[in-house]
Amino acid sequence: MSNLKTPLKRARGLGSAKMGTEHFWQQRLTAIANIPLVLFFLAFVVSHTGASYEDVRASLAHPVVAILILFAFLSVLKHMRIGMQVIIEDYVHGPSKYVLIILNTFYPIVVGAIALYGLVKIAFGG
Repeated sequence: MSNLKTPLKRARGLGSAKMGTEHFWQQRLTAIANIPLVLFFLAFVVSHTGASYEDVRASLAHPVVAILILFAFLSVLKHMRIGMQVIIEDYVHGPSKYVLIILNTFYPIVVGAIALYGLVKIAFGG
């Protein structure tokens, strides 16, 4: 008899359908933003391979470099959080799903705070 249910009846209780478009666009926009930001970050790392701490600190002290690296961190972390949330919501079932969603919410905040602290400490010569 369950095959006689309407599509609306089958969809009820499966979560809100109000945030899907927003997450879709955030995922796509951060993916596009990640291309130049990650390329810049990789070029920075490669160009400073073997450089002294003072040289790296002087480069990070430049506001444009520090801001681009900060944007790279933030964009990658946002992209990662959205992607992992989709994976958790689609493939994890049971009570562990909610624990993983909570952890997925706070993990990028902790990693972002650590990255920001390190960037500021190096850029300002701490």
